[in-house]
Amino acid sequence: MNARRFPATPWRTERLLLRPLTPEDADDVAATCADPSVGEFIYSIPRPYRRSDAEEFISGATARWQEGTAQWAIADPATGRYLGGIGVPRLEWAFETAEIGYLVAPWARGEGYAAEAAAGVADFLFRHGVRRAELHISPANIASRRTASRAGFRQDGRLRAAITDRSGARVDRVVYSRVPEDPPGPVHRTLPDFPDGGLSDGVVTLRPLRPDDVEPMFRMYSDPDVWGRCVPPRPPERTEVEEACRFGAAERWLEDRSAQVAVVAADDGRYLGEVDLHMFMGPPGEGMLSYQLTSEARGHGHITRAARLLADWAFDAAGVVRLVAGTAVDNTASQAVLTRLGFTREGVERSRLPGADGSRVDNVSWSLLSGERTWT
Repeated sequence: MNARRFPATPWRTERLLLRPLTPEDADDVAATCADPSVGEFIYSIPRPYRRSDAEEFISGATARWQEGTAQWAIADPATGRYLGGIGVPRLEWAFETAEIGYLVAPWARGEGYAAEAAAGVADFLFRHGVRRAELHISPANIASRRTASRAGFRQDGRLRAAITDRSGARVDRVVYSRVPEDPPGPVHRTLPDFPDGGLSDGVVTLRPLRPDDVEPMFRMYSDPDVWGRCVPPRPPERTEVEEACRFGAAERWLEDRSAQVAVVAADDGRYLGEVDLHMFMGPPGEGMLSYQLTSEARGHGHITRAARLLADWAFDAAGVVRLVAGTAVDNTASQAVLTRLGFTREGVERSRLPGADGSRVDNVSWSLLSGERTWT
Protein backbone atom coordinates (compact mmCIF):
# COMPACT_ATOMS: atom_id res chain seq x y z
CA MET A 1 0.00 0.00 0.00
CA ASN A 2 1.24 3.47 -0.85
CA ALA A 3 2.17 5.36 2.31
CA ARG A 4 1.36 8.69 0.65
CA ARG A 5 -2.35 9.45 0.68
CA PHE A 6 -4.37 12.50 -0.25
CA PRO A 7 -6.71 13.98 2.36
CA ALA A 8 -10.28 12.79 1.80
CA THR A 9 -11.88 15.92 3.21
CA PRO A 10 -14.30 17.98 1.08
CA TRP A 11 -12.99 21.19 -0.50
CA ARG A 12 -14.26 23.96 -2.76
CA THR A 13 -13.52 25.57 -6.07
CA GLU A 14 -15.19 28.85 -7.03
CA ARG A 15 -18.57 27.26 -7.81
CA LEU A 16 -18.22 23.60 -6.86
CA LEU A 17 -17.89 21.29 -3.89
CA LEU A 18 -15.54 18.33 -4.34
CA ARG A 19 -16.27 15.62 -1.80
CA PRO A 20 -15.97 11.84 -1.41
CA LEU A 21 -18.75 9.78 -2.97
CA THR A 22 -21.52 8.50 -0.69
CA PRO A 23 -24.16 5.76 -1.07
CA GLU A 24 -26.75 8.51 -1.58
CA ASP A 25 -25.07 9.34 -4.92
CA ALA A 26 -25.90 5.93 -6.42
CA ASP A 27 -28.98 6.97 -8.40
CA ASP A 28 -27.25 10.03 -9.88
CA VAL A 29 -24.08 8.07 -10.69
CA ALA A 30 -26.17 5.40 -12.41
CA ALA A 31 -28.12 7.97 -14.42
CA THR A 32 -24.91 9.71 -15.46
CA CYS A 33 -23.03 6.59 -16.50
CA ALA A 34 -26.06 5.19 -18.35
CA ASP A 35 -25.96 8.21 -20.66
CA PRO A 36 -24.64 6.96 -24.04
CA SER A 37 -22.27 9.90 -24.48
CA VAL A 38 -20.40 8.97 -21.29
CA GLY A 39 -19.67 5.38 -22.28
CA GLU A 40 -18.72 6.40 -25.82
CA PHE A 41 -15.19 7.30 -24.77
CA ILE A 42 -14.82 5.81 -21.27
CA TYR A 43 -14.53 2.14 -22.13
CA SER A 44 -14.30 0.93 -18.52
CA ILE A 45 -17.92 1.95 -17.90
CA PRO A 46 -20.18 -1.13 -18.25
CA ARG A 47 -22.88 -1.20 -20.91
CA PRO A 48 -25.66 -1.33 -19.90
CA TYR A 49 -24.95 0.51 -16.66
CA ARG A 50 -27.10 -0.48 -13.68
CA ARG A 51 -27.60 0.87 -10.18
CA SER A 52 -25.61 -2.08 -8.85
CA ASP A 53 -22.65 -0.90 -10.94
CA ALA A 54 -22.91 2.52 -9.31
CA GLU A 55 -23.05 0.96 -5.85
CA GLU A 56 -19.96 -1.13 -6.59
CA PHE A 57 -18.10 1.91 -7.93
CA ILE A 58 -18.95 4.00 -4.86
CA SER A 59 -17.92 1.27 -2.44
CA GLY A 60 -14.64 0.90 -4.31
CA ALA A 61 -13.92 4.62 -4.02
CA THR A 62 -13.00 4.22 -0.35
CA ALA A 63 -10.41 1.62 -1.29
CA ARG A 64 -8.97 3.95 -3.89
CA TRP A 65 -8.36 6.60 -1.23
CA GLN A 66 -6.58 3.98 0.90
CA GLU A 67 -4.46 2.98 -2.09
CA GLY A 68 -3.23 6.54 -2.47
CA THR A 69 -5.33 7.73 -5.42
CA ALA A 70 -8.48 9.84 -5.22
CA GLN A 71 -12.10 9.98 -6.40
CA TRP A 72 -14.40 12.93 -5.78
CA ALA A 73 -17.99 13.74 -6.52
CA ILE A 74 -18.40 17.10 -8.22
CA ALA A 75 -21.31 18.52 -6.26
CA ASP A 76 -23.52 21.57 -5.91
CA PRO A 77 -22.23 23.36 -2.77
CA ALA A 78 -25.74 24.54 -1.86
CA THR A 79 -27.57 21.21 -2.12
CA GLY A 80 -24.77 18.66 -2.21
CA ARG A 81 -26.28 17.03 -5.29
CA TYR A 82 -23.99 15.01 -7.54
CA LEU A 83 -23.07 16.91 -10.73
CA GLY A 84 -20.32 14.60 -11.95
CA GLY A 85 -17.18 12.81 -10.93
CA ILE A 86 -13.45 13.47 -11.08
CA GLY A 87 -10.56 11.35 -9.90
CA VAL A 88 -6.96 10.26 -10.21
CA PRO A 89 -6.95 6.85 -11.94
CA ARG A 90 -3.17 6.75 -12.28
CA LEU A 91 -0.52 8.08 -9.92
CA GLU A 92 3.23 7.55 -10.34
CA TRP A 93 5.13 9.03 -7.42
CA ALA A 94 8.45 7.96 -8.97
CA PHE A 95 7.76 10.52 -11.69
CA GLU A 96 5.57 12.82 -9.57
CA THR A 97 2.90 12.46 -12.27
CA ALA A 98 -0.85 11.93 -11.97
CA GLU A 99 -3.59 11.36 -14.54
CA ILE A 100 -6.97 13.01 -14.03
CA GLY A 101 -10.27 11.69 -15.37
CA TYR A 102 -13.70 13.32 -15.21
CA LEU A 103 -17.31 13.12 -16.34
CA VAL A 104 -20.29 15.43 -15.95
CA ALA A 105 -23.92 14.49 -15.36
CA PRO A 106 -26.31 15.30 -18.23
CA TRP A 107 -28.20 17.81 -16.05
CA ALA A 108 -25.02 19.76 -15.28
CA ARG A 109 -23.47 20.16 -18.72
CA GLY A 110 -22.80 23.43 -20.48
CA GLU A 111 -21.75 25.30 -17.33
CA GLY A 112 -17.98 24.78 -17.50
CA TYR A 113 -17.98 22.55 -14.42
CA ALA A 114 -15.57 19.97 -15.85
CA ALA A 115 -12.95 22.61 -16.67
CA GLU A 116 -13.30 24.22 -13.24
CA ALA A 117 -13.01 20.88 -11.49
CA ALA A 118 -10.05 19.71 -13.60
CA ALA A 119 -8.14 22.94 -12.97
CA GLY A 120 -8.97 22.69 -9.27
CA VAL A 121 -7.83 19.08 -8.98
CA ALA A 122 -4.58 19.88 -10.80
CA ASP A 123 -3.88 22.64 -8.26
CA PHE A 124 -4.81 20.25 -5.43
CA LEU A 125 -2.32 17.70 -6.74
CA PHE A 126 0.41 20.33 -7.04
CA ARG A 127 -0.15 21.31 -3.40
CA HIS A 128 0.40 17.68 -2.43
CA GLY A 129 3.64 16.99 -4.26
CA VAL A 130 2.62 16.14 -7.82
CA ARG A 131 4.68 17.94 -10.47
CA ARG A 132 2.76 17.00 -13.61
CA ALA A 133 -0.97 16.45 -14.14
CA GLU A 134 -2.16 14.72 -17.30
CA LEU A 135 -5.39 14.14 -19.20
CA HIS A 136 -5.62 11.26 -21.69
CA ILE A 137 -8.47 11.92 -24.14
CA SER A 138 -9.81 10.22 -27.27
CA PRO A 139 -8.98 12.26 -30.40
CA ALA A 140 -12.68 12.20 -31.29
CA ASN A 141 -13.83 13.49 -27.89
CA ILE A 142 -13.86 17.13 -28.93
CA ALA A 143 -15.95 18.28 -25.95
CA SER A 144 -13.41 16.88 -23.49
CA ARG A 145 -10.51 18.33 -25.47
CA ARG A 146 -12.15 21.75 -25.27
CA THR A 147 -12.48 21.23 -21.54
CA ALA A 148 -8.77 20.45 -21.29
CA SER A 149 -7.81 23.72 -22.98
CA ARG A 150 -10.23 25.72 -20.84
CA ALA A 151 -8.74 24.12 -17.73
CA GLY A 152 -5.26 25.28 -18.71
CA PHE A 153 -3.95 21.94 -19.98
CA ARG A 154 -1.65 22.06 -23.01
CA GLN A 155 -1.65 19.42 -25.71
CA ASP A 156 1.62 17.47 -25.63
CA GLY A 157 1.06 14.89 -28.37
CA ARG A 158 -0.60 11.61 -29.27
CA LEU A 159 -0.04 8.15 -27.83
CA ARG A 160 -0.58 5.66 -30.63
CA ALA A 161 -2.54 2.48 -29.86
CA ALA A 162 -2.61 3.51 -26.21
CA ILE A 163 -5.78 1.77 -25.05
CA THR A 164 -8.21 -0.98 -26.08
CA ASP A 165 -11.71 0.12 -27.07
CA ARG A 166 -14.93 -1.83 -26.70
CA SER A 167 -14.36 -3.69 -29.98
CA GLY A 168 -10.93 -4.90 -28.89
CA ALA A 169 -9.07 -2.53 -31.21
CA ARG A 170 -6.15 -0.45 -30.02
CA VAL A 171 -6.89 3.26 -30.31
CA ASP A 172 -4.96 6.50 -29.81
CA ARG A 173 -5.10 8.94 -26.93
CA VAL A 174 -4.21 12.64 -27.00
CA VAL A 175 -2.17 13.71 -23.96
CA TYR A 176 -2.68 17.09 -22.29
CA SER A 177 -0.66 18.29 -19.31
CA ARG A 178 -0.36 21.01 -16.70
CA VAL A 179 2.64 21.74 -14.50
CA PRO A 180 2.82 24.12 -11.52
CA GLU A 181 4.68 26.75 -13.54
CA ASP A 182 1.88 27.10 -16.11
CA PRO A 183 -0.12 30.34 -15.94
CA PRO A 184 -3.69 30.07 -14.65
CA GLY A 185 -6.64 30.23 -16.99
CA PRO A 186 -7.43 28.77 -20.41
CA VAL A 187 -4.74 27.98 -22.97
CA HIS A 188 -4.60 30.63 -25.70
CA ARG A 189 -6.02 29.54 -29.04
CA THR A 190 -4.96 31.28 -32.24
CA LEU A 191 -8.19 30.14 -33.90
CA PRO A 192 -10.98 30.89 -31.40
CA ASP A 193 -14.48 29.51 -31.72
CA PHE A 194 -16.99 31.54 -33.71
CA PRO A 195 -19.09 33.84 -31.52
CA ASP A 196 -22.46 32.22 -30.85
CA GLY A 197 -21.41 29.22 -32.94
CA GLY A 198 -21.39 30.91 -36.34
CA LEU A 199 -21.02 33.96 -38.58
CA SER A 200 -23.78 35.30 -40.81
CA ASP A 201 -24.62 38.22 -43.06
CA GLY A 202 -28.29 37.26 -43.30
CA VAL A 203 -27.85 35.44 -46.63
CA VAL A 204 -25.15 32.87 -45.84
CA THR A 205 -24.05 31.46 -42.50
CA LEU A 206 -20.70 29.95 -41.60
CA ARG A 207 -20.61 27.24 -38.94
CA PRO A 208 -18.37 24.30 -37.95
CA LEU A 209 -18.85 21.02 -39.79
CA ARG A 210 -21.34 18.53 -38.34
CA PRO A 211 -22.00 14.82 -38.89
CA ASP A 212 -25.09 15.62 -40.98
CA ASP A 213 -22.85 17.41 -43.52
CA VAL A 214 -21.36 14.11 -44.73
CA GLU A 215 -23.77 13.48 -47.62
CA PRO A 216 -23.79 16.97 -49.22
CA MET A 217 -20.07 17.42 -48.60
CA PHE A 218 -19.21 14.06 -50.17
CA ARG A 219 -21.39 14.86 -53.22
CA MET A 220 -19.68 18.22 -53.62
CA TYR A 221 -16.16 16.79 -53.46
CA SER A 222 -17.13 13.99 -55.86
CA ASP A 223 -17.67 16.63 -58.58
CA PRO A 224 -14.59 16.60 -60.85
CA ASP A 225 -14.80 20.39 -61.07
CA VAL A 226 -14.18 20.45 -57.30
CA TRP A 227 -11.73 17.62 -56.59
CA GLY A 228 -9.79 18.46 -59.74
CA ARG A 229 -8.87 21.83 -58.16
CA CYS A 230 -7.92 20.34 -54.78
CA VAL A 231 -4.38 19.64 -53.60
CA PRO A 232 -3.75 16.82 -54.24
CA PRO A 233 -6.33 16.51 -57.04
CA ARG A 234 -8.11 13.20 -56.41
CA PRO A 235 -11.68 12.01 -55.77
CA PRO A 236 -12.67 11.95 -52.09
CA GLU A 237 -12.70 8.91 -49.84
CA ARG A 238 -15.99 8.74 -47.97
CA THR A 239 -14.20 7.78 -44.76
CA GLU A 240 -12.17 11.00 -44.97
CA VAL A 241 -15.33 13.09 -45.25
CA GLU A 242 -16.97 11.20 -42.38
CA GLU A 243 -13.94 11.73 -40.15
CA ALA A 244 -13.77 15.44 -40.99
CA CYS A 245 -17.44 15.95 -40.16
CA ARG A 246 -17.37 13.80 -37.03
CA PHE A 247 -14.24 15.21 -35.38
CA GLY A 248 -11.32 15.77 -37.78
CA ALA A 249 -12.17 19.35 -38.73
CA ALA A 250 -12.87 20.24 -35.10
CA GLU A 251 -9.56 18.67 -34.07
CA ARG A 252 -7.60 20.74 -36.58
CA TRP A 253 -9.45 23.85 -35.39
CA LEU A 254 -8.59 23.14 -31.75
CA GLU A 255 -4.96 22.58 -32.73
CA ASP A 256 -4.84 25.96 -34.53
CA ARG A 257 -4.09 24.30 -37.88
CA SER A 258 -7.19 25.26 -39.86
CA ALA A 259 -10.81 26.33 -39.65
CA GLN A 260 -12.81 24.15 -42.06
CA VAL A 261 -16.23 25.75 -42.21
CA ALA A 262 -19.57 24.81 -43.75
CA VAL A 263 -21.35 27.50 -45.77
CA VAL A 264 -25.12 27.16 -45.40
CA ALA A 265 -28.12 29.22 -46.42
CA ALA A 266 -29.14 31.56 -43.61
CA ASP A 267 -32.86 31.02 -44.21
CA ASP A 268 -33.16 27.22 -44.29
CA GLY A 269 -29.71 25.87 -43.39
CA ARG A 270 -29.15 23.97 -46.65
CA TYR A 271 -25.52 23.12 -47.37
CA LEU A 272 -23.94 25.38 -50.01
CA GLY A 273 -20.25 24.61 -49.75
CA GLU A 274 -17.15 25.18 -47.68
CA VAL A 275 -14.68 27.93 -46.90
CA ASP A 276 -11.42 27.31 -45.04
CA LEU A 277 -8.67 29.19 -43.28
CA HIS A 278 -5.34 27.32 -43.21
CA MET A 279 -2.76 28.47 -40.68
CA PHE A 280 0.05 25.97 -41.30
CA MET A 281 0.98 27.07 -44.81
CA GLY A 282 3.22 30.08 -44.25
CA PRO A 283 4.99 32.29 -41.70
CA PRO A 284 3.35 33.56 -38.49
CA GLY A 285 0.54 36.02 -39.17
CA GLU A 286 -0.26 34.53 -42.56
CA GLY A 287 -3.35 32.48 -43.34
CA MET A 288 -4.49 30.87 -46.56
CA LEU A 289 -8.07 31.08 -47.85
CA SER A 290 -9.67 28.28 -49.85
CA TYR A 291 -13.27 27.59 -50.85
CA GLN A 292 -15.59 25.40 -52.89
CA LEU A 293 -19.31 25.33 -53.66
CA THR A 294 -21.86 22.76 -54.68
CA SER A 295 -22.87 22.99 -58.33
CA GLU A 296 -26.37 24.18 -57.35
CA ALA A 297 -25.01 27.07 -55.26
CA ARG A 298 -22.75 28.59 -57.90
CA GLY A 299 -23.46 31.88 -59.61
CA HIS A 300 -25.30 33.54 -56.73
CA GLY A 301 -22.44 35.34 -54.97
CA HIS A 302 -22.50 32.94 -52.02
CA ILE A 303 -18.77 32.28 -51.93
CA THR A 304 -17.92 35.99 -52.05
CA ARG A 305 -20.18 36.56 -49.05
CA ALA A 306 -18.73 33.57 -47.21
CA ALA A 307 -15.14 34.59 -47.91
CA ARG A 308 -15.81 38.11 -46.61
CA LEU A 309 -17.19 36.72 -43.36
CA LEU A 310 -14.24 34.40 -42.88
CA ALA A 311 -11.70 37.08 -43.84
CA ASP A 312 -13.15 39.49 -41.26
CA TRP A 313 -12.91 36.79 -38.59
CA ALA A 314 -9.36 35.88 -39.66
CA PHE A 315 -8.17 39.48 -39.44
CA ASP A 316 -10.13 40.58 -36.38
CA ALA A 317 -10.24 37.44 -34.20
CA ALA A 318 -7.42 35.16 -35.34
CA GLY A 319 -4.67 37.76 -35.65
CA VAL A 320 -4.03 37.21 -39.36
CA VAL A 321 -2.22 40.14 -40.98
CA ARG A 322 -1.83 38.71 -44.46
CA LEU A 323 -4.40 36.47 -46.16
CA VAL A 324 -3.22 34.55 -49.22
CA ALA A 325 -4.91 32.40 -51.84
CA GLY A 326 -3.95 30.49 -54.94
CA THR A 327 -5.71 29.62 -58.19
CA ALA A 328 -4.89 27.70 -61.32
CA VAL A 329 -4.16 29.93 -64.31
CA ASP A 330 -7.35 28.80 -66.05
CA ASN A 331 -9.62 29.08 -62.99
CA THR A 332 -11.14 32.41 -63.99
CA ALA A 333 -14.21 31.97 -61.76
CA SER A 334 -12.09 31.75 -58.61
CA GLN A 335 -9.94 34.64 -59.80
CA ALA A 336 -13.08 36.75 -60.19
CA VAL A 337 -14.05 35.98 -56.57
CA LEU A 338 -10.65 37.10 -55.30
CA THR A 339 -10.77 40.25 -57.41
CA ARG A 340 -14.18 41.16 -55.96
CA LEU A 341 -12.73 40.64 -52.49
CA GLY A 342 -9.92 43.09 -53.20
CA PHE A 343 -7.05 40.59 -53.35
CA THR A 344 -3.92 41.63 -55.24
CA ARG A 345 -2.57 39.29 -57.88
CA GLU A 346 1.10 38.85 -56.98
CA GLY A 347 2.39 36.59 -59.73
CA VAL A 348 2.58 33.10 -61.17
CA GLU A 349 4.48 30.27 -59.50
CA ARG A 350 5.49 27.91 -62.27
CA SER A 351 4.75 24.18 -61.80
CA ARG A 352 3.86 24.79 -58.15
CA LEU A 353 1.06 22.23 -57.78
CA PRO A 354 0.37 18.64 -58.87
CA GLY A 355 -2.13 18.19 -61.68
CA ALA A 356 -4.80 15.50 -61.89
CA ASP A 357 -3.03 13.74 -64.77
CA GLY A 358 0.36 13.61 -63.06
CA SER A 359 1.58 16.87 -64.60
CA ARG A 360 2.52 20.06 -62.76
CA VAL A 361 0.24 23.11 -62.70
CA ASP A 362 1.12 26.80 -62.41
CA ASN A 363 -0.31 28.63 -59.40
CA VAL A 364 -1.46 32.26 -59.46
CA SER A 365 -0.72 33.74 -56.02
CA TRP A 366 -2.96 36.37 -54.41
CA SER A 367 -2.87 38.32 -51.15
CA LEU A 368 -5.03 40.64 -49.07
CA LEU A 369 -3.95 42.74 -46.09
CA SER A 370 -6.31 43.71 -43.30
CA GLY A 371 -6.32 47.40 -44.20
CA GLU A 372 -7.19 46.64 -47.82
CA ARG A 373 -10.70 45.38 -47.08
CA THR A 374 -13.19 47.42 -49.08
CA TRP A 375 -16.41 46.04 -47.57
CA THR A 376 -15.88 47.15 -43.93
